[in-house]
Amino acid sequence: MAHPLDRDELFSFANGHREEYEALLKRFVETPTVSCDPTHAEDIRKGVELTVDTLQRFGGKVQVYEVANGNPTVHAVFGENPNLPTVTVYNHMDVQPASKETEPWETEPFIMTQKGESYFGRGTTDDKGPALAALYGARAALEAGIGVNIRFLWEFEEEIGSPNFEKIITKAGADLKTDSVVVSDTVWVSREHPACSAGLRGLLGFLLTLETAETDTHSGEVGGAARNPIAELMRLVCDIYDPVTGLVLINGFYDDVIPPTEEELNDWANSGFTASHFKKAHHLKLTRTDDSLEMMKRIWGQPTLEIHGVVGGYQGPGLKSIVPPRAEVKASCRLVPGQDPQKIRKLIEAAVKEKNPDVKMHFEHAAPAFRTPMDGPLPGLLKQAVKFAFERDAVFVRDGGTIGAMTSIEKVLKCPVLFLGLSLPEHGYHAPNENFDWQQASGGMVAFAKYFEEIANLKR
Repeated sequence: MAHPLDRDELFSFANGHREEYEALLKRFVETPTVSCDPTHAEDIRKGVELTVDTLQRFGGKVQVYEVANGNPTVHAVFGENPNLPTVTVYNHMDVQPASKETEPWETEPFIMTQKGESYFGRGTTDDKGPALAALYGARAALEAGIGVNIRFLWEFEEEIGSPNFEKIITKAGADLKTDSVVVSDTVWVSREHPACSAGLRGLLGFLLTLETAETDTHSGEVGGAARNPIAELMRLVCDIYDPVTGLVLINGFYDDVIPPTEEELNDWANSGFTASHFKKAHHLKLTRTDDSLEMMKRIWGQPTLEIHGVVGGYQGPGLKSIVPPRAEVKASCRLVPGQDPQKIRKLIEAAVKEKNPDVKMHFEHAAPAFRTPMDGPLPGLLKQAVKFAFERDAVFVRDGGTIGAMTSIEKVLKCPVLFLGLSLPEHGYHAPNENFDWQQASGGMVAFAKYFEEIANLKR
């Protein structure tokens, strides 16, 4: 029987593997696994190879699953004792695009740059740094003789909504059987306030396009007669969304929203979240509210419609007096529990058709919102593991982001899914100068090792 894990010994393990962890994180960051860009297909392939090699070197029995026209998912098995509990760690190894030429990166985004105890580069915090911390936590637990089967499920399509993930895990079937899943891909309230996510918002992305001519035309010759697609799309956006308040103006959009409970609101109010820290961490100069609880409601408990980009017309220096022939708006909705992405899609389609029937619509990936089951022993074990590692009580909040694979895991694997996130607001998810740090990485190794021990001690 294994001896109980000792906190100091686990941190000694982490520090003893620090150089190895940093070197491995560097290899992963410098493999630009950008899933939304087809030109990075070869990098995805290299990322899969690196993942397989890494998991095998750690002692895992590795299988790659894939479907046609999709990126693979890698599964690794550490221990196959049917008498022991089994826990699966999910992470994604694909990343968002990044460019120093068009974004204010201070370092090259796909070259990991270390500054003191911080690691800068795309994917350091979302999600390669936390994924590797969990892997080292598993190594520590298994080397200590903890009686648990551990699995790793790493996918390469999360950043594009996991369009093939459900098909892949359905096809894999019993190979992925597990008692529970834990995810290290969410954000704390602050470094002083650890947070375990109890829910995620869903996502529905779409494009609005309007074409009114074949080429640029002279605004003096045709202006007043020609229709301006940029202006019309700007009007359409304001017809379906109030850009000042953020209120979505589409009939029925809020009908199925399940508001946060009184208990959740109390937890949020006591979470240590402050509007001022949130603004500083995310480099926000102006926000729609400076009230902390109202801000939490907006990012965790309410759906949104956001405009990500407007494409069209002249973009060079100076003024080119033309009427553009075509324009496009890139947008998405974040959805909350109760909202069905397909129903919201139909509502958007109807609103756009009513306001401007000439506008074409194209819908991107969709994912429903997700809520963590709070019954049973696992949420308590999760909090114990976080406190053991970081010596602070964790709170249950929600995360405003989306991980499309979560509802697929719950549906196909039929097991509870919990979150042991390690990232901080200032780590810059999806932002320039994304980073991770050793304090969170080493603490994460200890927290995961302890969580595996807690699961091993559960009565089956």
